[in-house]
Amino acid sequence: MDRVSAQLPEAVVERYVDRTGGAWAVVHADALPKVAAFLKNDPELEFKLFGSIDAVDRLHLAENDPRFEVVYFLYSLKRGEHVRLKVRVSENAPVVPTLSSLYRGANWWERLTYDFYGIRFEGHPDLRRILLYEEFQGYPLRKDYALRDRQPLIPERPIKDIFRGPGTSGLS
Repeated sequence: MDRVSAQLPEAVVERYVDRTGGAWAVVHADALPKVAAFLKNDPELEFKLFGSIDAVDRLHLAENDPRFEVVYFLYSLKRGEHVRLKVRVSENAPVVPTLSSLYRGANWWERLTYDFYGIRFEGHPDLRRILLYEEFQGYPLRKDYALRDRQPLIPERPIKDIFRGPGTSGLS
């Protein structure tokens, strides 16, 4: 992260080491694509392996402004090191630039994060729900999601029977 801070000093908000010894960097949302591109393309770093994205809802924490943190995990095969990035976004406009054009693996993870937290990824080629159905209301991993609320009933959708072949489930 020293190289990132030296190359892009305005991008890094904060750096720290967690209790397990993992190095973290909190990055401005608008600088995230530049930071990720630098980490991937710098010949000494080469963080080319995209691990995952997740989010944290900080609703009930003492310091909960901004409410969400989007967490990125990258890995360098060359160096054998992980890098962990955080982007903090507010509840009013939870929008982060997409990394799907830089890392193809980010596509699925961004859709998953949108599906469960409602965080939008600006510039994503196909941002829609990936595990929940389109009519699902709310975002189930937000801490204010009502567990006992009922979801709207939708008619069962016909699916192709992949085990018995075409024509056995009413589809042609």
